[in-house]
Amino acid sequence: MVELKTDTSIDAMHEAGQVVGRALTAVHKAADVGVSLLELDEVAHEVLREAGATSPFLGYRPSFAPTPFPAVLCVSVNDAIVHGIPTRYRLRDGDLVSADFGAELGGWVGDSAISFTVGTPREADLRLIEAAERALDAGIAAAVVGNRIGDIAHAIGTVCRAAGYGIPDGFGGHGIGRRMHEDPGVPNEGRPGRGMKLRHGMVLAIEPMVIGGGTDGYHADSDGWTLRTNDGSRAAHAEHTVAITDAGPRVLTARI
Repeated sequence: MVELKTDTSIDAMHEAGQVVGRALTAVHKAADVGVSLLELDEVAHEVLREAGATSPFLGYRPSFAPTPFPAVLCVSVNDAIVHGIPTRYRLRDGDLVSADFGAELGGWVGDSAISFTVGTPREADLRLIEAAERALDAGIAAAVVGNRIGDIAHAIGTVCRAAGYGIPDGFGGHGIGRRMHEDPGVPNEGRPGRGMKLRHGMVLAIEPMVIGGGTDGYHADSDGWTLRTNDGSRAAHAEHTVAITDAGPRVLTARI
């Protein structure tokens, strides 16, 4: 069941989204050679504390997970696609990092992700990140009243495939509101004109995930959370929480 949000509720979600934007900006700024993933998690945690917000990630346990998620930040490095658990691993020159973060404030949730490089970047990584961001922009542009979920999926998939990248099957965006994961699901590839019609008041987390090697294969790491590419190629992830409004798509997690 899809809950349509009022304009007042969307404004409240924007407040939560601003916390998310501040946290991801702080994480990106703090990420440097020698910094551990646990230290990045603490940076994000401090933003939550300062805002009086809580984490929808910490303690979250979907059906596939062997244990509750132990952190407030998902941080996935190099061949990790999504759901990376922060560890003592210290960032190295040239690492590709995807950071995914959520915040709950006043009963409403925001969710967003960015990818970036540390130290001296590889050109291939910059192209991969740019494609993920373009796919996100294309998905947001398709998130207009009267379109359908398939139009968002098709816009994302077209950008990723045209760039020669893989798309992990079965993972994509989702509705969001009082809970982090709500209906409807938002695939990262699909046929235009198909699926649920978009209406004013729907709020979606749109999140392309791209695999640099061009294949779609992935597997779960030994921690039961982290998804890694089968071919060892690098991956990138980009995400925003977006409200569907009569005035056009409204990004609620813009980074500050």
